[in-house]
Amino acid sequence: MDYKESKAPKTTITYDRDIIAEQTGNIFESISIIAKRAEQIGVDLKEELVNKLKEFDTYNEGLEEIFENKEQIEISKFYERLPKPTALAIEEWLKKQVYFRDPNESQE
Repeated sequence: MDYKESKAPKTTITYDRDIIAEQTGNIFESISIIAKRAEQIGVDLKEELVNKLKEFDTYNEGLEEIFENKEQIEISKFYERLPKPTALAIEEWLKKQVYFRDPNESQE
């Protein structure tokens, strides 16, 4: 999923718990799955940001020499404006785009 094109809300909203629990029948199980997915999304976004910011790394001996690059600042601001990983995970969950399985159930 392209997180940059997501329509997930950027602020906190209230969801109907019955809709959240619909896929599993248990609100706690649903929230646990959403939390794990949000963690995966957060790691993906962080890796992507770090890789983009590595392009601007300069290796020099002086700690006093810190250069601010406008492009680097714009990239950071862009990622700050993205919806939070939890909002992205909930959006995926509601669209039934999250695969999950119960390891306790037998696979036939």
